[in-house]
Amino acid sequence: MADVKKIATRESYGNALAEVGKDYPNLVVLDADLAGATKTSTFQKAFPDRHIDCGIAECNMVGIAAGLSTTGKIPFVSSFAMFAAGRAFEQVRNSVGYPHLNVKIGATHAGITVGEDGASHQCNEDLALMRTIPGMVVMCPSDDVEAKAAVRAAVEHEGPVYLRFGRSAVPVINDRPEYSFKIGKGEVLREGTDVTIVATGICVATALEAAEKLAADGVSAEVINICTIKPLDEELIIASAKKTGKVVTAEEHSVIGGLGSAVCDALCKSAPTPVCKIGMQDVFGESGAANALVEKYGLDGEGIYRQVKEFLG
Repeated sequence: MADVKKIATRESYGNALAEVGKDYPNLVVLDADLAGATKTSTFQKAFPDRHIDCGIAECNMVGIAAGLSTTGKIPFVSSFAMFAAGRAFEQVRNSVGYPHLNVKIGATHAGITVGEDGASHQCNEDLALMRTIPGMVVMCPSDDVEAKAAVRAAVEHEGPVYLRFGRSAVPVINDRPEYSFKIGKGEVLREGTDVTIVATGICVATALEAAEKLAADGVSAEVINICTIKPLDEELIIASAKKTGKVVTAEEHSVIGGLGSAVCDALCKSAPTPVCKIGMQDVFGESGAANALVEKYGLDGEGIYRQVKEFLG
């Protein structure tokens, strides 16, 4: 996929904020001294009076956003996922989730593709944390197109939303005329009959790569793109599981509490199905080049292909 256009979803986030900001004069953006890295600097340049740098004080930033939301503003708080979901979890839970305020959380630099920053900054637990907050919508876009659509959908949605973005450039896979986005809806990107691969974030592109490799072996893999982890498109996943009989989940996140757990929760209710969860296997990440880490932890096309083949026996 070397010739495919690649864009980091954090770039998409910044561009989307600047674009949506034209239509919503009550949209404000708060950052924690990381505007250059989170790309909210794009919004800052367009609307300097609507951008607030809160300094390295993520917990306070969430509290400020909560207050702003009660005055009719639509605040986006932005920081690295480790800080937005981890450090500020108490404030997100108690000041945003509990009163169900209209605050949006733009978390960048999630997962192991943070690379050389190492395990301290590679947040592989954020989806699990945010899923536990009642009423919180949780989204993990797969590319530039989906990231921009998710930001607009978050603005239009009344209530708290968590959006997960990455540091590294990823292939653009949704730039087609028929593409549409709706919170809570997944999409079948490839039809199949032998196994279902449910993927989110960077693993959507690599799941498609894996499906091509499987096809060469005579294995027909159905690939489903899930951007909204919560609420999950249970109907789509259950229908595919009943068709193929086996399900694989793929995510740049811990296999505990993220997409894999959400899918298992859905299937166990009405369609018990063997599931293989591909992701970070209850381990911390490490410092290294992003691509090398993705390969080491089996999240690239070859790694997903190999694990699906092993699962199918």
